[in-house]
Amino acid sequence: MLGLDTYGEVLRIPPVRRVLSLALVTRIPLWAGNIVVTLHVVSHLHHSFAMAGLVAAVQAAMLGLSGPWRGRRLDQLGLRRAVLPSLIVLPACWCVAPFVGYWSFLLLVAGAALFTVPTFAITRQVIIGHTTLGQRTTALSIDGITTDLTFMVGPVIGVLLATTIPTPSALLVCQLASAAGGGLIWLADPPLHAPDHAPAATPEPGLPGHPGAGWHRFVPHWLTPGVAVVLAMAATATFILIGEDLVAVAAMRHWHTPGATGWVLALWAAAAIPTGLVYGALHRHPPASVVLVLLAISAVLVAAAPDRTWFIVFLTVAGSLSSPTVTAVTDELSRVVPAGNRGEAMGWHGSATTLGNAAGAPITGVAIDGLGWQGGLLAVGLVGLVIALAGLAVRRGAAVRTPTRSRVGP
Repeated sequence: MLGLDTYGEVLRIPPVRRVLSLALVTRIPLWAGNIVVTLHVVSHLHHSFAMAGLVAAVQAAMLGLSGPWRGRRLDQLGLRRAVLPSLIVLPACWCVAPFVGYWSFLLLVAGAALFTVPTFAITRQVIIGHTTLGQRTTALSIDGITTDLTFMVGPVIGVLLATTIPTPSALLVCQLASAAGGGLIWLADPPLHAPDHAPAATPEPGLPGHPGAGWHRFVPHWLTPGVAVVLAMAATATFILIGEDLVAVAAMRHWHTPGATGWVLALWAAAAIPTGLVYGALHRHPPASVVLVLLAISAVLVAAAPDRTWFIVFLTVAGSLSSPTVTAVTDELSRVVPAGNRGEAMGWHGSATTLGNAAGAPITGVAIDGLGWQGGLLAVGLVGLVIALAGLAVRRGAAVRTPTRSRVGP
């Protein structure tokens, strides 16, 4: 039932192994920098958490806008030419941002977000471009586990820096380290596609398959209703996960144990690692919509926890479904878009997850304020369940198949 040997096969592919190593290095300062931004606004600039939230919202909006554009540049220009402007703009913004007032800081953060190196899109494009259909889910599972590990480490480092040195210095260190990670990717220049699986060139204007002109430049030709459903599922997964994150904070405050929040969230994130490994080793994988339904149901079930102990148990079980869900959605997206547009597709995927994050936080917050932590879980769980069931119905209607392991190339 399990194909654990596929992990060895994947890690023996040099470009995949290198890009996963780079992902570890680049994502830790990214997560650390995100938490330091909030602490800098609150402690150094002496503004409220609401003002810090505005910075996060603007940053998310710019990331969402830049995702498809940066992804298309990867497809059109290749890695080095697409990433080079970021290596100029990012250091320029972050060398100034820690030392200015709030509104200037906000503008500089927005500019930096617009030019953020698309590390997630690059990593996934390299993985998809160098693995067979049978290896792809396993490789994406490793990427998901890498994300979980760096998410567990990065914020801890960010908080440690921000509490031991002034936040402007901590912010400068984290963000320049993140930019340096982009520089490492630029130097390594991992090939986005295997030479024998390189996608065909984009057709000339007027021929079938060309992106088109006018509004078609903003809504690409490959963005079919089926692809839109997969992107909606990506947004929904993030919507549920950010809701669980915020609910954990609210629940620990409800039980007057806010100091436990850190290890509860660490346990929640760590639970995804073994299940991610198992999911990646399966010979047959359930559709992304099915896994998303399970994630949404698990979020609703957490709301039934009678006390703190059972809350932690239920939340950990729910967290165990996060990595399989993210992997399943990314895997399905890679199979329904043309090979020559995967960079742009991963950019749209990044924008979808950013949208889910941006929507999940305020909706969960309003529900928590009105109905307590249980209300927050019911809100994200039920909304997520409706979208997941709609995606399952559409998938069945379109008869989309998830292939089993194969030695045939992508």
